[in-house]
Amino acid sequence: MQIVVTGGTGFIGWPLCVSLCQEGHRVTLLTRKIEAERSCNSTVTAIEWNGRTAGDWEHCLDDADAVINLAGAPIADGRWTDARKQLLTESRTLSTRLLVAALSRRSVKPPTLISASGIGYYGASDDRMLDEGARRGQGFLPDLCLAWEAEALRAAEFGVRVVMLRTGMVLERDGGALPKMLLPFRLFAGGPIMPGTQWVSWIHRLDHIGLIKWALTTPSVSGPVNAVAPEAVTMTMFCDSIGQALHRPSWLPMPGFALHVALGELGTLMTTGQRVIPAKALSGGYVFHYPTLEPALRAIMTKR
Repeated sequence: MQIVVTGGTGFIGWPLCVSLCQEGHRVTLLTRKIEAERSCNSTVTAIEWNGRTAGDWEHCLDDADAVINLAGAPIADGRWTDARKQLLTESRTLSTRLLVAALSRRSVKPPTLISASGIGYYGASDDRMLDEGARRGQGFLPDLCLAWEAEALRAAEFGVRVVMLRTGMVLERDGGALPKMLLPFRLFAGGPIMPGTQWVSWIHRLDHIGLIKWALTTPSVSGPVNAVAPEAVTMTMFCDSIGQALHRPSWLPMPGFALHVALGELGTLMTTGQRVIPAKALSGGYVFHYPTLEPALRAIMTKR
C-alpha cells in the first residue's frame, strides 16, 4: 500500500512508519521538520507541511491507498493554560481540517482515513465499562476529542472510510507516561496516585500499532475504535504491577492535590480515569499481543 502519515516522527508515529516499511508498504511522511526523514527497510519519503496551509504537499495524496493522521501537540507536556489549550486544540483540529480539505479536492480519493483521538472523549467516569457507543463526557478533553473527530468525519461525506482511534495510555519505555512513572519506583519511592481507585485504560505500543494496521486492512471497521487493552486496571493495581516488574515496593502514594498544585487542570488526567473496553477490536477479530498488564510490563522492562 501507499500510505501517507502525519505526526509520524513521534513516540507512536515513527515506530509505525518503520513497521509499515518492514512489511513492504511505501510511506510518505508529512512533517514540519523535513530533516526528520530517515530510512528503514524501505525509504520513508518526507514532505514538508506546516499543518495550516495548502501547498504542493497535497499531490502525495493522489495515489495514496490510506492516510493516517496522528498530528497534534503532546497533551501532557505542560500546564493547561488558556494558551496551551488553544495550541492543543488547533494543532489537532486545524491540521485535520486542512488534510480533509485536501482529500476533498482529489479526483481519486484515498479509500481510508485513520485519525487519532483519545479516550478523554468519555470524560471522568465511575466503574462503568465504556465501549465505543458510550456517551461523551464533559470538560476540556471531551470537547477537544469531539471537535477533533468532527473534522475527521467530514471525509466520510465524500466516501472515505473514517476510523477514529480513541487511544488510552500507550506503554513503552522510550516515551509516553510510563518512563515518568518509573523514576520514583527506581528510587524506592513509588506508589499509586490517589485516590488509587481511578481506572487506567492502557495499551502496549505494539498493540496500538497493530490496531492501526488492523484498521487499515479491515474494510468493515469505521467510526470510533477504542485503542486500549481488554483489561483496564485501577491506579493501585497499575502501580503494584510496576513495582513487581521492577522488583520495587509500591508503598508511597501521591496525593491528588499535589498533582493539581503542580499541574493544574492537567493533573485530572492522572487522578480521574475511564474503564474503557475495545469492543470493536475484539468483535472484529483483532488478537492482542498483550491483553493483560503484567506480561506487557515484563516485556517492556526486559527489553534490551
